[in-house]
Amino acid sequence: MATKRDYYEVLGVNKSATADEIKRAYRKLAMEHHPDKHGGDDAKFKEIGEAYETLKDAQKRSGYDQFGHAGAQGQGPFGGGAGGAQGYGGFNAQGFEGFDFGDILNQFMGGNAPFGGARGGGPQHGRDLEVAVTIDFAEAVFGTEKAVNLSLEDSCQHCQGSGAEPGSSLKTCDTCRGRGQVTRVQQTILGTLQQTSVCPACHGSGKIPEKPCTICHGTAVQRRNKTMMVKIPAGVDTGATIRLGRQGAAPRGGGQKGDLYVQIRVRPDRRFERHGKDIHSQATIAMTDAALGTDIPVETVDGQVTLKIPAGTQSGRVFKLSDHGVPGLGRSIARGDHLVTVTVEIPTKLSPKQRELLEQFAADTGKKSFFHR
Repeated sequence: MATKRDYYEVLGVNKSATADEIKRAYRKLAMEHHPDKHGGDDAKFKEIGEAYETLKDAQKRSGYDQFGHAGAQGQGPFGGGAGGAQGYGGFNAQGFEGFDFGDILNQFMGGNAPFGGARGGGPQHGRDLEVAVTIDFAEAVFGTEKAVNLSLEDSCQHCQGSGAEPGSSLKTCDTCRGRGQVTRVQQTILGTLQQTSVCPACHGSGKIPEKPCTICHGTAVQRRNKTMMVKIPAGVDTGATIRLGRQGAAPRGGGQKGDLYVQIRVRPDRRFERHGKDIHSQATIAMTDAALGTDIPVETVDGQVTLKIPAGTQSGRVFKLSDHGVPGLGRSIARGDHLVTVTVEIPTKLSPKQRELLEQFAADTGKKSFFHR
């Protein structure tokens, strides 16, 4: 299995980088490697997103700084969490980031490590699922609704997720006697280890069917394809995540479904560039229009609008079209602005008449060094 790169190295920042520096680095790299962009790289895009998801969260970042990639998932050595190094029987695990203690303990517990595994009884939770959705620039601005196709373990429709054949009932699990968990004690070189895990027979529910369902064979789940509509709010940007509670996979043996996480990717638009809530675009005007003033059409996400260019406009001037930007997420619904940067085009070839007129203009203004024959 390939070793993951250092998250700071992925984003090109120092370990002392501030949250704002990390955010800026992520946005720059995400734009550069977006898979929908020419020359984009899907693998790098995912790697950048994974690094940012960890380093933008203060708790995950602290865990990562202490214990590496395992700490970013909330699993310090021996499953002690990201908050600090914890050991067992007085053993201090700090400083052993390179060793997989789960593999060591698995050798003594028959493949069932006593730390970081399933604990306690009760109905289980299904797996969380993740899916990526790509939307257009305008859809990100105004919001949209997208169909998402999933292949997942869902609740069995025949038995309604009970695991029992319709008409039959559930009985107390013989393996755990209704507790939903089993306990095992074993002697190892580290001392006496006690493992409490979910009952493998009832999957933590404490009940098993008297007559298993003929479709799911008592597992309470069946794999099927599912299409659901996901509402994407206005103002989202690449990297945003939408959480849909209890829309993930169903657990075997019954219980609560996991969550579905929808990762948003915004397809770039060659006309616009987004900076927060503001949208930027470019416009080129003729030298005479810049000098005399004119009206020009400008494309915005709301359609075409007219921009008034005053006489004497200089190249590089920025004009603001208020309330033509991106609406804010959550309570901040006010829209940003559309900023147009104007470039004045200088002609590269002049007719004799045009040259004569410009030379006359230069003479009238006292600037005779404009042209050299």
